Amino acid sequence: MAQTGLLIFLLISILLLDQATGQASKFKARKHSKRRVKEKDSDLKTQIDKLWQEVNSLKEMQALQTVCLRGTKIHKKCYLASEGAKHFHEANEDCIAKGGTLAIPRDNDETNSLRDYGKKSLPGIADFWLGITDMVNEGKFVDVNGMALNYFNWDRSQPNGGKRENCVLFSQSSQGKWGDEVCRTVKRYICEFLIP
Repeated sequence: MAQTGLLIFLLISILLLDQATGQASKFKARKHSKRRVKEKDSDLKTQIDKLWQEVNSLKEMQALQTVCLRGTKIHKKCYLASEGAKHFHEANEDCIAKGGTLAIPRDNDETNSLRDYGKKSLPGIADFWLGITDMVNEGKFVDVNGMALNYFNWDRSQPNGGKRENCVLFSQSSQGKWGDEVCRTVKRYICEFLIP
């Protein structure tokens, strides 16, 4: 009788132990399942973010193509002449709002291309703003992004404005030579857009 009781006790203990380990396994499985769901959610979020980046990139490319159709494409840049005149800071902000900057010729070829486009798009305009200033450090002219320039095309006796003239213009009448000017002067301008 004692052996039968012991046997029943052992059987019940084994069943309880089996049930407890089964529940622990189910708990672990649920925990792993939740982790997998979180990982899948994270993967989906990453994929959605990538898709949005691609959509925005395509929108930018489409906008650039529209700009290039309205303006002109030269080398790896598009130029678009302004509709009206603004002082330097307003002109720069307008170009940034369109996705570009004020035009910055980086060599003689770009200067010649910009001159030709300016004559065609801004007939009768003597000069227009470039994206170049020495506002931060007098006498050290940089582009509107703060990058140093490796190319300059100053007209004779330019720059000559000292601390008063901190913005640079492109002179149509001097075949694309540069001059410094008071930034509050109202001028036409050409925006530049880099093509990837």
